[in-house]
Amino acid sequence: MPTSDPRQRILELRDELNRHNHNYYVLNSPEISDREFDSLIKELAELEEKYPDMSDELSPTRRVGSDLTDGFEQIAHIYPMLSLSNTYSIEEVDEWFARVRSGLGGEKFEITGEMKYDGTSISLIYEHGKLIRAVTRGDGEKGDIVTENVKTIKSIPLKLQGSGWPDLFEIRGEILMPWEAFERLNKEREFNEEPLFANPRNAASGTLKMLNSREVAKRGLDAYFYYLLGPELPYDNHFDNMMAAREWGFKVSEIMTLLTSIEKVDEFISHWDSARRELPVATDGLVFKVNNLRQQLNLGYTAKSPRWAIAYKFPAEKALTRLRYVSFEVGRMGIITPVANLEPVLLSGTIVKRASLHNEDIIKTLGIHENDLLYVEKGGEIIPKITGVDENGRDADAEPIKFVTRCPACGTPLVRVEGEASWLCPNKFGCPPQIAGRVEHFVGRKMMNIDGIGEETSQQLFASGIVRNIADLYDLTKEKLLTLEGFGQKSADRVLEGLEASRNIPYDRVIYALSIPFVGDTVAKKVAKAFPDIDSLMNATAEELASVKDIGPRIAESIVEYFGNPINREIVARLRNAGLQFSGTDAGESLSDVLAGKTFVISGTFAHHSRDEYKRLIELHGGKNVSSISKKTDYVFAGENMGPAKLEKATNLGIPIIDENTFLEMIGEKN
Repeated sequence: MPTSDPRQRILELRDELNRHNHNYYVLNSPEISDREFDSLIKELAELEEKYPDMSDELSPTRRVGSDLTDGFEQIAHIYPMLSLSNTYSIEEVDEWFARVRSGLGGEKFEITGEMKYDGTSISLIYEHGKLIRAVTRGDGEKGDIVTENVKTIKSIPLKLQGSGWPDLFEIRGEILMPWEAFERLNKEREFNEEPLFANPRNAASGTLKMLNSREVAKRGLDAYFYYLLGPELPYDNHFDNMMAAREWGFKVSEIMTLLTSIEKVDEFISHWDSARRELPVATDGLVFKVNNLRQQLNLGYTAKSPRWAIAYKFPAEKALTRLRYVSFEVGRMGIITPVANLEPVLLSGTIVKRASLHNEDIIKTLGIHENDLLYVEKGGEIIPKITGVDENGRDADAEPIKFVTRCPACGTPLVRVEGEASWLCPNKFGCPPQIAGRVEHFVGRKMMNIDGIGEETSQQLFASGIVRNIADLYDLTKEKLLTLEGFGQKSADRVLEGLEASRNIPYDRVIYALSIPFVGDTVAKKVAKAFPDIDSLMNATAEELASVKDIGPRIAESIVEYFGNPINREIVARLRNAGLQFSGTDAGESLSDVLAGKTFVISGTFAHHSRDEYKRLIELHGGKNVSSISKKTDYVFAGENMGPAKLEKATNLGIPIIDENTFLEMIGEKN
């Protein structure tokens, strides 16, 4: 029975909740329901609020994080975090095995086989059974202290369980974003028109370096641990030490296996080369380590890596699956995109059912026929793409895939985009997917940022007849919203509050939200700066528009055509009457000209500002953002996880690479 002493009850609840966290996130065998767990958390939080003298930084209630996290300090690693040498074939692993055998002078040895998880490395320091510090790999010699963010990861023990741990030790592992959490995050970013994370590794790394630990807590990070260090470890071998760590509450992979011969090592590789596809997290290879710690010391290190361990990298994943049919989908600008609908196939940890074929020319180039067997890969480890056809598996009577000639949504004859491979539906004001798509774009985070309306709600509003164009959004009432399925008082209020707040969105973002063809975020800023109110923009000639820097004839003609349509002018008039900002933009404001004439390429993730905020700061200080590196680039602004290809190109061209602190010094905002 629970104790009646509230202070003792706090201690009981903490122990109980820590045990349930371990059962759920590490052992995958929960004993209570989510509702029961939430009830216990609530009880503990209420008691801690009543008894502040019982405050504890390691309480389970602190797992939600805080929005007060400061910037990261750096600290030297107790033991350098070296990288492993990579191999790409079983033969290379066998050669390493032979070198180990030779280095040990014929002495018997065991190898541990482990999964190489594709995340971001972390070092945790525990003292007297409590987590005291978490440090990123950094440059291997020193890393960032990210303790507050790591505390939000529920598979990491804040206080150890069991017994037998050293008073002070370090454990290393990999912070990961499971496929399920990764896909959820990218879906949210796609809706908000934010850049997608290329893979779970980048997502995990970027999340771990966020300055708001409360946001970190929402992203569902996980962690696996693979190495124990310290002066007084319980065992003289790696495998037993990790089994002990598992007893203390760490998530140690069940895959870790003792291998006693080169044949067993080869079998381990062959098995996991395919079996890894069933795992819930991203992997990119296997790791093999000499098990005995004394033998590890005898084998020693090269300048960059240990001789007693090696990584085997899996080959790029490719799958062969059957084409079911090709669907043709209509975007908000009317462009028709062919999509290959496939027999479901597991690829890089996710089930792939669809892949874009982009346009008619690609279908013809690949030579795709009905029911073909198609090779599927994941571009950038996230976006499925068709890379080829197995013609040997083609049916004898299979017909080539033919591009549609009429809009699949409204039946309007398609027209070819001049100079491009695209076909589009010209029925802009009568084609349902185009209208709903423009509504969805309008409410997006980088446009009008109207909370409560997403893709499904946009479709629902159009299908109900309540919203037939973007101006109709400002005629919405609570009564109208409550007629929609799934809408209650709170969700209706949320939408109306979002609409009210959108009346303060700056003019340049309103222009972007209108869905003018070829007018994206950057072009909208330039247009707003050159034409500081909507009347001057609507009445501008193509020549006047084309005279604006970086606005070519094609964009100019598109803007003239858009405002030349009476329907669009009527929509703008209604939006102006609704109170939207159609002048007084801050797009023309300038903070300084210290970056005047300088071009920047931004790559990686940052601690103090988002990438979009830095792009904005570059522009406000007179600089220019470009997407690719060339001889004309003045600086590469590099954050964490900068792409290796960009780094190599910048180095080869001799372009200065600056970090976050250097940039802030350049614009006078270091402090």
